[in-house]
Amino acid sequence: MAVTILKAVVVLIIGFVLLVKGADFFVEGASSVAKMLKVPSLIIGMTIVAMGTSLPETSVSIAASMNNQNTLAVSNVVGSNIFNLMVVLGICAVISKLQVSRDVLKRDYPFSVLCAILLLVCGCIGMELGRIDGIVFLVIFVGFIVVLIKSAMDARKRGEISEKEREMNEEMSEMKEQPVWKSIIYIVGGAIAIKYGGDWVVDSASTIATSFGISATLVGLTICSVGTSLPELVTSIVAARKNELDMAVGNVVGSNVFNILMVLGVAATISPITFLMENVIDIIVLLVFSLITWVFCITKKEIGKKEGIIMLVLYAIYLVYICLR
Repeated sequence: MAVTILKAVVVLIIGFVLLVKGADFFVEGASSVAKMLKVPSLIIGMTIVAMGTSLPETSVSIAASMNNQNTLAVSNVVGSNIFNLMVVLGICAVISKLQVSRDVLKRDYPFSVLCAILLLVCGCIGMELGRIDGIVFLVIFVGFIVVLIKSAMDARKRGEISEKEREMNEEMSEMKEQPVWKSIIYIVGGAIAIKYGGDWVVDSASTIATSFGISATLVGLTICSVGTSLPELVTSIVAARKNELDMAVGNVVGSNVFNILMVLGVAATISPITFLMENVIDIIVLLVFSLITWVFCITKKEIGKKEGIIMLVLYAIYLVYICLR
């Protein structure tokens, strides 16, 4: 028993490492190829690079969906979104005040709340996220990306550079153009690492859940969601220490939209995802937390230390609740 659990933990850690590094390599290789094909940096940044942070969640949710671990697929995404919102932003706000841009307040944040409501409605109807739901999610996701790109291009025409484009330009400038053969190795190697990393995380998480007699939902909301959100957490803490957090709220909101529309959209299109009442409750919690954070943003146009502590305390209470239920 102890050996089985230890082996599962080791495989889980290796799986997370493969997911994170695989996503990095895949994004770097794909971005380099796109540059060679003369794709504008703005489009590369807002598609390949922006979606890169959601690749770990995508892999885990698809693997879970294909292995009939559907509750893990939903709880991984919902758990990641709650963690991003309350812990990543909460820790950053405690370290340094988070400014909130007008675009995030008026467009991105309301849209992220609507995405959570859409997920709740689709999940409650028939207690399943079917293939048609998945396709609808992906169509809305493509529309969201088009709106972001158009908004940035309109700002450029007016002689302005949007905050999103400025951040993307910084990320793109850090990526070097590589030889074709190296880019292909990065893409293929990254894709393989993401695939097997997702499989191993799902298998080991299921083993741990079975060994301790806990639900797959709890594992998805805790171990899997925290593991797949670690890149965002580490990046945000480093940025907070350097006082470079202009885009922190926008990044988390964008990541949460990607997780619902892209991750669950792809997973549901491949294999319908069954909902449990626990999933419905967790999505309601995500909505409540989203509205609380939105109120913090609206009232002061920033999230300060006090709000950050409140967010972390609320997450701790939620963690106790899901462990006890």
